[in-house]
Amino acid sequence: MRGARLRIETDDLTRPQVLALLEEHLRNMYELSPPETVFAFDAARLRAPGITFWTVWRDQQLLGCAALKELSAETGEVKSMRTPAALRRTGAGRALLHHLIGVARARGYRTLHLETGRHPAFEPAHALYRSAGFQACGPFGDYLDNGHSVFMALALPTPPG
Repeated sequence: MRGARLRIETDDLTRPQVLALLEEHLRNMYELSPPETVFAFDAARLRAPGITFWTVWRDQQLLGCAALKELSAETGEVKSMRTPAALRRTGAGRALLHHLIGVARARGYRTLHLETGRHPAFEPAHALYRSAGFQACGPFGDYLDNGHSVFMALALPTPPG
């Protein structure tokens, strides 16, 4: 299975397995963080204008999802990044993150932000984000410092030319 190629595609959030993954994501977020500090989006919110949603597959198996929300013409936010608990460490999360970074660059964003939890269970996600160049920052957009969130940003320099 490890040798099979990953396929990332824009998703319309209608397939049952995608909806089930989002439900798993939300359920887990509410297990790990106080309800008022859970900022994960459900399927309806991920269908909003200004948000693009992708899934990653190996053959017919869903390995993960992520969204990119436009905050401004120069800023985006990573949303709803998730791999199923049983399928972690397949490279799907890293592939999705690099895909989102590439799209953000292509859109001309200068900064890509994210908010995630502070619970120790989020440490693998923190490590993934740091490995891609994200650094800790303060709250952005409408977020407030709440003691349960970690805020990160990635500077996307404008390419020369």
